[in-house]
Amino acid sequence: MARFAFFAMALAALTPAFAHPTNAPRAKTMGCTVEPTAEFLATAAKFAELEAVGDNSTEINISSARVAAAAATITVDVYFHVIAKSTSLSGGYIPQSQLDAQFKVMNDEFAPSGIQFVLKGTDYTVNSGWASDGNELAMKKALRKGTYKSLNLYFQFALTDDAFGYCYFPTTVTTGSNNYYYDGCSILYSTVPGGSVTNFNLGKTVTHEVGHWFGLLHTFQGQSCSGSGDSIADTPQQLSATSGCPTGRDSCPNVAGLDPIHNYMDYSYDSCYEEFSPNQITRMASMWSTYRASS
Repeated sequence: MARFAFFAMALAALTPAFAHPTNAPRAKTMGCTVEPTAEFLATAAKFAELEAVGDNSTEINISSARVAAAAATITVDVYFHVIAKSTSLSGGYIPQSQLDAQFKVMNDEFAPSGIQFVLKGTDYTVNSGWASDGNELAMKKALRKGTYKSLNLYFQFALTDDAFGYCYFPTTVTTGSNNYYYDGCSILYSTVPGGSVTNFNLGKTVTHEVGHWFGLLHTFQGQSCSGSGDSIADTPQQLSATSGCPTGRDSCPNVAGLDPIHNYMDYSYDSCYEEFSPNQITRMASMWSTYRASS
């Protein structure tokens, strides 16, 4: 806990209250449309600097991320909101069985990171405008529950730019502000387990988006073989997003390491996703402690 208190103090002066949280305008591409602002990228880089110091510090030892995570489990209250065009499955009205399967995927895939979820409530809304990603702020002001450390997931019939999902990065917010209400993840309803989106219907879009909610960037952030990338030391440099599950892919052959195609923060098929890296686990715990834990 001393490590996370150190992070909080070191970052206090760095973190402003961003306009329309820490996402820039969304990328117009199939998949996840989360785009961080320059301010959030600077924050991620600062975390990377502190973690690099911690690797060689007896006071702030972060080398055994999985062990530390298991010893100090993060528990997150979750609220499911289903926003459909009609009361039929074809209109986005997800049956409870599929929501149960989605919740199991969440806990199964975050458990190795020392994170567990507690489902506090599920509600259904039929509103064709909201279901198609219209008037996001009004929808969230009407439906959002809990505090800033509560995860709100909005399962919608369709999302802007044909996205599978989008979510907001953690930041400093004032309870009741627009930034506070924007927080959470919007998920295309047909990506839940048993959904209709081929290769992306095992529920792992939620895993990816919740990774953003915990402060993780895409492994291909910056789309370059140089620079800071995703500001995570143990994810190799990656020039572009993965498509499918191409074993041995190496988009940056002159840089050490193959592309992390099995990482939840890439764009691989659901069946290809397997893991967060140890440093990503550390980053999620650090972001949680700094921005959400005490809210």
